[in-house]
Amino acid sequence: MMATSAHTIAAPARATTAAGSATLRRKQGFQHGGWFVAPFLLLFALFVIWPLLRGVYLSFTDANITGEGASFVGLDNYREALDDPLVWDSLGHSAYFTLLVVPCITVLAFLLAMLAHHIERAKWLWRLCFFAPFLLPSTVAANLWQWLFNPGTGMINHVFGTETPWLTDKSYAMLAIVITTLWWTVGFSFLLYLAALQGIPGHLYEAARLDGANAWHRMVHITLPMLRNITGLVIALQVLASLQVFDQAVVMMDFLPGPEGSTRTFVQYTLEEGFTSYRVGYASAISVIFFVIIAAVALARMWLLRNREESAR
Repeated sequence: MMATSAHTIAAPARATTAAGSATLRRKQGFQHGGWFVAPFLLLFALFVIWPLLRGVYLSFTDANITGEGASFVGLDNYREALDDPLVWDSLGHSAYFTLLVVPCITVLAFLLAMLAHHIERAKWLWRLCFFAPFLLPSTVAANLWQWLFNPGTGMINHVFGTETPWLTDKSYAMLAIVITTLWWTVGFSFLLYLAALQGIPGHLYEAARLDGANAWHRMVHITLPMLRNITGLVIALQVLASLQVFDQAVVMMDFLPGPEGSTRTFVQYTLEEGFTSYRVGYASAISVIFFVIIAAVALARMWLLRNREESAR
């Protein structure tokens, strides 16, 4: 009885000692790992957190580009922004661009990934051709397509035998930017889809073939359901990126807001107010509003994803 009691008492003691050792190891690992994370945290705080807080502060002032003589104005900048028709116009242009780009780029990336996945010869060449435009800087892609859309010397009108004023007519200017964006950025989504396709188990397709399923049935009942998560990711990333469109729109329109302001995006209008009109405080207020919109879109996507995962359980 005494031996059994001693053994019973020793077991919890050993468990306590093991738990204490594990806690000590975690603390030591955190301390050592903290030194590796510290440079990133320092740069993140310096170039992200601090500018964000500084921008929020400036949005409540009438600061100009010199940073001198700024006074507190409260919510006046926000009231002006909500009553500013150019704010709503530029937001509408960004939303219109997003509605055009996101569905097209999602479908096009999927089709290109399916083609590159099933083609037999020179796979590497096809993948390189589809992904290579994404490696170009935005200014290079924009200048290239600005030349292609040029009515006099460009290739687009000559190939199709038309005289469409792509960059000088408000009916076509945004469409030209959309086409440029599709060609330039589809490679990223294509790569995501291609990686997801390669991760689908081959035995699912073999079993479907044995059951008599044709190619269309295999795509509808196997490929698309297996790509549901990656499709949600592609859509979310493209929505966030498209709402922030700036580079190609500005470069293709020679740093102007396009014909009759038809291509002025939200980010472009913010920069116009800050660096052309020198109203840094007002531009900061517009930026904060835009940040809230982007955050709301991201949170909505997370909420939808969580609900879908819970309903699937």
